[in-house]
Amino acid sequence: MKAGVFLYPWDVVGDPDAAARIADLGARQVTLASAYHSTRALTPRHPAHRVVTAEHAAVLYPPDPDRWAGRALAPYRQSWTPGDDPYGEAAEALAAAGLEVHSWVVLAHSSRLGAEHPDTSVVNAYGDRYPWAPCIARPAVRDYLVDLAAEAAARPGAHGTELESCGWYGFAHLHAHDKVAGVGLGDAAQYLMSLCFCVVCREGYGEEGVDPETLTVAVRRALEPVWSGGGSPESCRDGIAKLLGPEQADATLAWRGRVARTVQEAAVAAVRAATPPGFQVLLHADPVPYRTGANVGVEPDHVVAVADGVVLPCTGSDAVREAVLGPFAGRGGVRAANFGVVTGMGGSPRTLERDAAHAASLGADQLRLYHAGLASGPDLEAVAAALSRLG
Repeated sequence: MKAGVFLYPWDVVGDPDAAARIADLGARQVTLASAYHSTRALTPRHPAHRVVTAEHAAVLYPPDPDRWAGRALAPYRQSWTPGDDPYGEAAEALAAAGLEVHSWVVLAHSSRLGAEHPDTSVVNAYGDRYPWAPCIARPAVRDYLVDLAAEAAARPGAHGTELESCGWYGFAHLHAHDKVAGVGLGDAAQYLMSLCFCVVCREGYGEEGVDPETLTVAVRRALEPVWSGGGSPESCRDGIAKLLGPEQADATLAWRGRVARTVQEAAVAAVRAATPPGFQVLLHADPVPYRTGANVGVEPDHVVAVADGVVLPCTGSDAVREAVLGPFAGRGGVRAANFGVVTGMGGSPRTLERDAAHAASLGADQLRLYHAGLASGPDLEAVAAALSRLG
């Protein structure tokens, strides 16, 4: 089973031993970040630093000035890794070590974009903006994300790309100094808190036959028991219908599904137009269409008809893997099982061999391991041992 690991360019740039160390793990592929969101990352083996603070979402290569000239929405450049093209430098070193490099492109997730262009953000039913979550229904946002996908994916030497957040982002974020766990939100409440009520989305709900003012009131009313400690239904589709009523629930799902499919189709088409035949395009995905975040909700039949396959979150119990892999059974395309291998971040590298075998029995044909740059030495030793036995 082909295994790939995730890396940031700063894991490699300035460390002459990094590429060989990754190759020695037994992985064949590196999914290397070319466009990424803000983060604070530990670099436990780098000879020059131990922490990298990526202060905002940025591209890790020099963007094409002609593509972005005169446009209000354009990618930000990074300043925390030396060199003009840290992605290119890292990719070259990894390829020289015999590794197949694919680009890793984060799309609808940028707090700086929302801070500098507030009208691009998701707006919830209370009027609160989510600066980290661009509203993908807005034409200017969609055009920006599609062009970013094409440029960030088609880096020199890349054999493929993985598009993360290629769809709706919502309430859940892992924001700096997050303090939002005081009230437990079930799946359905998370969905309601992720609904966008910007001008474009309000019009969209109207197109689906629901008055947006009535929907706003319904969402707020449905969430009142949550704020008062009454909880909310956990089963998302049934819970949404229970909270909003079937007609309004169906309208929101129809609008958001239509928008997400349009963005996914346009982004993949743009990548294909910018890359040679055989360039692999995968989406980080969740088979529950109304989920939001890094692994966007998709409709399995649709996504495998558009892209070459999916990368699915498989860390956790057998039931977790069954839930995400099951809906893709018999549908073709790449099904890459993504496992966390950083123990301190909830990963389980010591059960990787067993968990990967279970994923394979459910139809997974590739592995992705998050994240070779963040993992400790013992975690990487466990990964290498597992991959040597998996073959």
